[in-house]
Amino acid sequence: MNYKMIRFVISWVLKVEGMLMLLPALVGAMYQEKAGFAYLIWGLLCVAAGLILCFRKPSNMEIYSRDGFVCVSLSWVVLSVFGAVPFVITGEIPFYINALFEIVSGFTTTGASILSDVEALSHASLFWRSFSHWIGGMGVLVFILALLPMKGGSVMNLMKAESPGPTVSKFVPRVRGTAKILYQIYLGMTLFTIAALLLSGMKTFDSVTLAMGAAGTGGFAVLNSGCATYTPLQQWILTIAMIAFGVNFNFYYLMLCKKGKAAISSQEVRAYFLIILLAGGVISWNTYPMYHSIGEAVRTAFFQVGSIITTTGYSTTDFDLWPELSKCILVMLMFIGACAGSTGGGIKVSRILILLKTVKKELGSIVHPRSIKRIRFDDHPVEHEVLRAINVFLIVYLVIYSFSMLIISVDGFSFETNFTAVAATLNNIGPGLDQVGPTSNFFGYGPVSKLILIFDMLAGRLELFPMLILFYPSTWKKRG
Repeated sequence: MNYKMIRFVISWVLKVEGMLMLLPALVGAMYQEKAGFAYLIWGLLCVAAGLILCFRKPSNMEIYSRDGFVCVSLSWVVLSVFGAVPFVITGEIPFYINALFEIVSGFTTTGASILSDVEALSHASLFWRSFSHWIGGMGVLVFILALLPMKGGSVMNLMKAESPGPTVSKFVPRVRGTAKILYQIYLGMTLFTIAALLLSGMKTFDSVTLAMGAAGTGGFAVLNSGCATYTPLQQWILTIAMIAFGVNFNFYYLMLCKKGKAAISSQEVRAYFLIILLAGGVISWNTYPMYHSIGEAVRTAFFQVGSIITTTGYSTTDFDLWPELSKCILVMLMFIGACAGSTGGGIKVSRILILLKTVKKELGSIVHPRSIKRIRFDDHPVEHEVLRAINVFLIVYLVIYSFSMLIISVDGFSFETNFTAVAATLNNIGPGLDQVGPTSNFFGYGPVSKLILIFDMLAGRLELFPMLILFYPSTWKKRG
């Protein structure tokens, strides 16, 4: 274990987080709010802590696979622990456990909240909540990797640990170059979304915060009504933005490289859009009697389908009041999630497709015992290591899900509430159903349950294993 290198990376996380806090401080100054001063002071203290933690480069800059997982998980924990403090300093969320829940929900792009009145927050804190979505969407370490000079193997080990999906794609030979391309695409799409919302007549502050939430596929809104009071055009812009950020970023890279045929041939992207069309169509039909027109029903249905499958969590309606069929579809979408290599959460469409192909192969081997077939994905054979990793992922996912539900059930909420609360946090969705629905929040859970849900949010964002490895005794042993 290269402890010095881990300390070096975490020190950079603190320094970057401190510098990023200057933005909400600036927002606070623009609106003449005292809260902005809290972000300024704490941001400078974070930078100072980063400088003290490691003021010079380690002689050995190598990060091995195990180090990469530990580095990523500890970085996200530190990012959250320090990022929650301004909420407490400003007095807007006085209890630290609630502040920690809120900021972890932000960085992991979950969007689950403990607040019942978000409009009571200062503009600085509202901006920090939404900005945390944008930071966490692509991953803070991906941003740092684009800046720090490291060996290619070390960079890849960090990207593997932080990137969502069964595999990690390299756009260019140098991994640092891949990190830069990712952020260029991410920033460009975010700015385009902001511009579209501004042109639609939305206020500047709302445009920026909602665009950052859509980009990171988080779900923090700046109004108590969520996105319900925005115009139909603005809701359609957000729907398109959410769906766009749920697509594998490799798709956009191929499109930019004028390889459109290769981009649209992706089985995952095709399945992703097919699921959205089918789910949106069925829910539009099922909820039509509840709305004034077919146009309103279609807009509302596709907004919520896009919001849930991409794990964004924005809402324009209380879908907890929808018919059971529509609610059942939304819960299924919570588990499916977005594409691998996107900013979305969930199990991921690619894993679901490979799992279905595995089932088909097993059924075929029963009917035709002598046939030998390999599972193929996008015309490439799926390696046994990838299949094993997906199977293990699903088993671990079910174990964490079951234990989380068991523990939080002590608080006495209904099965529907607990089931969707874990689904909403482990899949980084945001709202669930019943008492954690789109018009409710997670405030009612006790401290222990909140800690469990905080762990679920972090585990879900980091694909389970980086968080679990912290509790594995051999992780901390020296190499023999």
